[in-house]
Amino acid sequence: MDGEYVLGTPHPALARCVVRYLGYREHSGLPVRRRQAPVASCTLIISLGPRIRLHGPAGPSVPASFLAGMYDAPVLTEFTGHQHGLQVDLSPLGVFALLGRPMPDLTNLAPQLTELDVPELARLPERLAAAPDWPHRFALLDAVLLRRLDASAARPDPEVTRAWRRLVRSAGRIGVQELADDTGWSRRHLLNRFRGQVGLSPKTTARVLRFQRAARLLAPSSLYGNAPACAAPSISDVAATCGYADHAHLVRDFHALAGCTPTEYLDGWS
Repeated sequence: MDGEYVLGTPHPALARCVVRYLGYREHSGLPVRRRQAPVASCTLIISLGPRIRLHGPAGPSVPASFLAGMYDAPVLTEFTGHQHGLQVDLSPLGVFALLGRPMPDLTNLAPQLTELDVPELARLPERLAAAPDWPHRFALLDAVLLRRLDASAARPDPEVTRAWRRLVRSAGRIGVQELADDTGWSRRHLLNRFRGQVGLSPKTTARVLRFQRAARLLAPSSLYGNAPACAAPSISDVAATCGYADHAHLVRDFHALAGCTPTEYLDGWS
């Protein structure tokens, strides 16, 4: 498979909303299938070429440009031939601020941009396709997202933001009761507000974060080939490092979140 991958740096004012921009071109004469396990971010795909096939919790779909919310189950992607577009990795609180809608509306779903009732986002594929190069496309993304953020009255609760950041910093190794005590809220109130603005409960978010760290430790490489080669630690060592009760606990989470064993997950990265 041939590919081109170009990273873009979002405008500093978008730092709390946007994790990164990635422009890509890929071509393969054979089917390319990828297992997309849950991560602690939402994904905006702006397609400048053929559609990609998705097989996820909501069933099979062949969207054009879409926004995937938070997931707690694996998604399989598939294409043959040419792929061309931009990927924007967004924090869930950033999506909440940009769209001003309950995040459970997006959980385990990938609605097309035309289904979001945000005309400026729906026009992005056409506008980006007309841009001459990646820097101009990244600049256009900055402009659209900054305008959208300025126009939106939605902002995450400070308590939810703090709980989210603590979960991210600890890679999921913090209890819900401790988070609730830190906010001064009851567990139930924290659960309702957090899920409304993130899309998953604090407990499920912690599970995704632990899994994400474990997956990165087991496969210390990058889809885009930028990470240096190094030896992966053992599954038992990763389980202990990431706060799993034991090896079996980690394996159960891989089955639930990636749809495979850790060994099968590693085989997919080899």
